[in-house]
Amino acid sequence: MITATGIIPARFASTRFPGKPLIDLAGKSMIQRVYERCLLSKSLSDIIIATDDEIIFDHVKTFTDRVCMTSTNHPSGTDRCAEVVSQLNITTDVVINIQGDEPLINPNQIDSLVNCFQDKQTQIATLVREIKDNDVLFNSNTPKVILDSNQFAIYFSRETIPHLRNIEKSEWLEKHTFYQHIGIYAYQTSILNSLTQLAPSILEKAESLEQLRWIENDYKIKTASTIEETFAIDTPEDIARVLEQLLKTNN
Repeated sequence: MITATGIIPARFASTRFPGKPLIDLAGKSMIQRVYERCLLSKSLSDIIIATDDEIIFDHVKTFTDRVCMTSTNHPSGTDRCAEVVSQLNITTDVVINIQGDEPLINPNQIDSLVNCFQDKQTQIATLVREIKDNDVLFNSNTPKVILDSNQFAIYFSRETIPHLRNIEKSEWLEKHTFYQHIGIYAYQTSILNSLTQLAPSILEKAESLEQLRWIENDYKIKTASTIEETFAIDTPEDIARVLEQLLKTNN
């Protein structure tokens, strides 16, 4: 049986929305809602919130003692997860880096990621969703991914990939199945520290996508498909949409 630990990075600093882990969403902070959604996963043996801020640390202590203070200097959530694993001496098979700004995360998505590691070739796992409309397909802010026959990622891009030659763009969704990348990652615990030692790669710099660094260094990224929509809070304007969904689900 695969053992898995969920780690939820929660930074106070944010260019677009400082302090967002602490925003109130119908009576609970965003970080508490993320944590409580993760508790519904059938695959996680432990869930730890990782923060670099004492205010967030103290707040998390009001609803769980599973919180770890980490460095303020980490360039990514991957690095923060690696510190937690080292600091707490975690021996789990798989670590999942759970986005701290998705208060409606579906626990089934977490379970799907853990299930990817039934394939022994899997070193990293992530989620994809089939693209259904052109606004998403041609939006450069939405990373796309192409897959091999075993559902391993071949390449990620902000551009629409693959390019369908000699076909009108209005017809692309009719002619091919395109996938959007959903930015949640799971890692073999044994390789997590190695990932943090990799230098930024050429393709990563070109696309500004961290996962390309792993592909360039020959790490195998397995994907699991989801039909669930994600509701991340990136800016204050996103709060209303999440609150609307909370009312619909009676959370």
